Amino acid sequence: MPEPMPEVLAFLQTRRSRPAKTLKMPVPEREEIASLLKMAARAPDHKKLEPWRFIVLAKPALTRLAPLCEARYDALGLPAEKREKICAQFRDGLLAVAVIAAPKPREDVPEVEQILSAGAVCLALLNAALASGWGANWLSGPMAFDRGFLSEGLGLAPDEFVAGFIHIASESSPPPERPRPDMARITQWVES
Repeated sequence: MPEPMPEVLAFLQTRRSRPAKTLKMPVPEREEIASLLKMAARAPDHKKLEPWRFIVLAKPALTRLAPLCEARYDALGLPAEKREKICAQFRDGLLAVAVIAAPKPREDVPEVEQILSAGAVCLALLNAALASGWGANWLSGPMAFDRGFLSEGLGLAPDEFVAGFIHIASESSPPPERPRPDMARITQWVES
């Protein structure tokens, strides 16, 4: 018979990302970030390929990336009305971990499986930060995939991209609950 962990189940039943724009100082110290990354790296990883890595972006790095975001956004001809929101995560961010998807060429582990592993790392890092008492949010957006931003701003290889920017800092106030999926609508039971 399984032994449930009520505190973990309670966390999973109520976990809620904190909007990045509501996060405030302080941010976790380097040692605590290292601990969160170690927890995130326990995500499923077929054949132990580690098809992901981390870039920890402190406030000065995020500030440096903000003008590049604006320039690349304009160069891509993206909608002007979304520019502010997309680039604010760099200009106003306090600390973010860029989870880099770095698939390895392997016939026995499809690339899509490796990319899903990077996504699992993002969720594991988000949950580790929230469970540790921090506010956290998983963001992406066009800069996560723009080659110019990725190579110039983050020094990524041509086959790498950002699976997520995980913003971590103190929460200013708990966010309101939001609507959740209609489980009956999205669940199919197959019994034979």
